[in-house]
Amino acid sequence: MPAELVEQARAGRPAVPGTPVRLYVAPANFAGQGWLWARSAERHVPGVGAVSMVGIPGGFRFASDHHVPEQVYLRSAEWQREQFDYVRQGFTHVLIEAQRAMFGSLFSSNAFTEARVLTGYGLRVATIAHGRDVRLPSLHRENYRWSPYVREEWADVDVLERQVRRNLAGLASLDLPAFVSTPDLLDDLPDARWCPVVIDPALWESPEPPLERARPVAVHAPTNSKFKGSDQVDEAMTDLHERGLVEYRRIQGVTPEEMRAIIGSADLVLEQFRLGSYGVTACEAMAAGRVVLGHVTEHNRQRVRDAAGDDLPIVETTVENIREVVLELLDDRGRAQKVAAQGPGFVRRLHDGAYSASVLSSFLTTS
Repeated sequence: MPAELVEQARAGRPAVPGTPVRLYVAPANFAGQGWLWARSAERHVPGVGAVSMVGIPGGFRFASDHHVPEQVYLRSAEWQREQFDYVRQGFTHVLIEAQRAMFGSLFSSNAFTEARVLTGYGLRVATIAHGRDVRLPSLHRENYRWSPYVREEWADVDVLERQVRRNLAGLASLDLPAFVSTPDLLDDLPDARWCPVVIDPALWESPEPPLERARPVAVHAPTNSKFKGSDQVDEAMTDLHERGLVEYRRIQGVTPEEMRAIIGSADLVLEQFRLGSYGVTACEAMAAGRVVLGHVTEHNRQRVRDAAGDDLPIVETTVENIREVVLELLDDRGRAQKVAAQGPGFVRRLHDGAYSASVLSSFLTTS
């Protein structure tokens, strides 16, 4: 282990907040959510200070209070012990992300053991699921017609099934507060609370209304093509592109900053079509006032209504009718623009951090 990497991680360790409630969020930070939940708690729950840490590559490219090199996070016993002492001695509350160990291999890479140890020291501990860590493939196949968790498409689906079952059993053994980041995960953790993903709506505001140009721009920017229905999106939208009806832009490998310009310049944003829910990209596109297309099942839309008091402004679309829905929107642009206009307000009500902080407050205000 290069000593300079350990020193880099040590030097980057933030000061412990000087607030009565001190929240530590780690270690995944997928889509920047760990950092955003931490900031939301600070901003909206009185007396809370928070620190986020990321040690997993999937969260490195997003803002975090403490970026720890993966080698250090996984292999440095010295850093792991120091980090455990830092959290144990300095914080009152811990939010474990994605059932991932916060201290590398210190406790056999087991987040549930970490939770028990920290609870034994008097800290309040909760977990928050991001997705595949608790989404049970067999249950998803039963509930969602276009589920991507099928053996014909994914050889490792049975491996994931076993991993998720272990995670669900671990959570059940803890009997601690549990949160989920998307509404569909309540299928797997019915006793959890939905703590929505967070974005900064101001960063995504776009002055240009959608569908004003003759040939609209349609964007699809999947983080994982298998889970988003990208093959079907590509087939339908390439056809419409070649017919001159839309300009289709398939986006991959861009930075979060580049995504703002991409979404802001789009008319239509095609998000995901196989999981039956919606995620961060849809929220960003709604905040920008774009026309968002995706497949969100009725029972998940009802969960959104229950939380927001409003319908989800995502145009219902499946992998089987992408082409037809886009053509209908092009024929009735006024209707599409009305749906798009609802997006910014919806995001401010449910995804700007205030609602998520209110969900977390029940955990944070318990000592």
